[in-house]
Amino acid sequence: MKTLLGIDYGTGGCKVTVLGTDGSFVGEASVEYTTYHDHPGWSEQEPQDWWDALCAALRKLKDKGVDLSSIAAAALDGSTHNAVLMDAAYRPIRRTIMWTDQRAVDECAMLRETMGEKIFQTAYQMPAPTWTLPQLMWLKAHEPEVLARTEHVLFVKDYVRYLLTGHAATDRIEAQGTLFFNMAKMEWDEELVMMAGLRPANLPPFIAPTDVAGHVTASAAAATGLPEGLPVVCGSSDSAVEDYGAGAVEPGDLILKLATAGNVNSMTAAAHPHPKTLTYSHVVPGMWYSVSATNAAALCQRWMRDAWGFADYGTMDKDASTSPIGANGMFFHPYLQGERCPYWDPALRASFTGVSIASTRGDFCRALLEGVAFSLRDCYGTLQEMDLPVTRIFLIGGGARSKLWSEIVCNVFNRPVAVPVPGDASFGACLLAGTGIGVFSDVKDAVAKCLHVDRTIEPAPAAAAQYDRLYAVYRQIHDALAPVYRSAPAPR
Repeated sequence: MKTLLGIDYGTGGCKVTVLGTDGSFVGEASVEYTTYHDHPGWSEQEPQDWWDALCAALRKLKDKGVDLSSIAAAALDGSTHNAVLMDAAYRPIRRTIMWTDQRAVDECAMLRETMGEKIFQTAYQMPAPTWTLPQLMWLKAHEPEVLARTEHVLFVKDYVRYLLTGHAATDRIEAQGTLFFNMAKMEWDEELVMMAGLRPANLPPFIAPTDVAGHVTASAAAATGLPEGLPVVCGSSDSAVEDYGAGAVEPGDLILKLATAGNVNSMTAAAHPHPKTLTYSHVVPGMWYSVSATNAAALCQRWMRDAWGFADYGTMDKDASTSPIGANGMFFHPYLQGERCPYWDPALRASFTGVSIASTRGDFCRALLEGVAFSLRDCYGTLQEMDLPVTRIFLIGGGARSKLWSEIVCNVFNRPVAVPVPGDASFGACLLAGTGIGVFSDVKDAVAKCLHVDRTIEPAPAAAAQYDRLYAVYRQIHDALAPVYRSAPAPR
């Protein structure tokens, strides 16, 4: 049987999934890579690590018995906003500044003050450190030699696809993550590109997410084990592909994402730009989605695992289950890297509050899970203010594998929640690969034939009422601490 390969580049690692062309699961593997935090608020990655992670993940697949020669097509997705700056030979010049980076605070303040309305009207987004434009403006001020050497710019999944095929391109959904893309004209905005210290000639051409972008070269085949000549479909940004892969293909569908970051994404029939949200085109032609996002969701769990010496996430869940709703009075605010929605405040920091001499390790674990769920609800409040309709809710991301965390989220939102399977970005990338070579008639046909719902969770009325009261306290703690963080000296 021929198979399809989806390659997902999340913020924390590379995941590869292989499906049969009938949608059957064949295998998956993942490899983490390092994010470098050389200074407080900085987040950078080495492009070489992405390639190494892909090669290692494919070796894992092969070791599991997956026949890589059966793959008929591949597609990629990746975290957005992350510009790979390269010389004339497409060699990276420096580490890539990631979307979680918070260094461009001054550049954002200047942009908001002098051009905020113009940028919003052009790009449908307000300046914040997560966007490529202010990141590159920071480089122009502090590392001008880097931009002077830059001849080509690609983004995470596009860079890896270039290494696979030798062809450089991107898609328009990815480009919308730069803050120098004109939404009305669906093209690069020359004025904003120049502000970033680039020229339009530095930027790649556009193709559609389901277009074949190139074929695996002989050298890439030797390095990865993929068949030489394999068609590689463009793909798109990770959030667009995972929303699609989760089955959110109709207006009114809502995605709750528990991955490295946390998202609350509302599918719409038209664009609804808002100063506190992100606005993107959908993989389904003609559709859009509005994003309200927290910087750290499962990232918090990974941080606790590594910093506190837990063996694995299962152990953390087991400990959390020993603590009652409300974690015995403890609250966690997940601002490990400042915060995006709804506050757009890079000065915010994470905190445990309500700790007592009686607090247990389980209380800390449960408070973390509940705090991330409260943060997602905080994000959702902006979408409610926009009066965007909700008909179905899908819970996705690695955190959705946790039965306890899924139940907490369901009760915090007090709405039924469906957990699709596999329903992640690498699965969605497989469907794009199949659509790109004609296995499926279109992107909706692929979802209809391949996606299944693993389970549906119903809220427990008593737990939901308790979480509603606790959420009010969570908000009060944020409001009390936010001015403290803004007035505190910046860490160095």
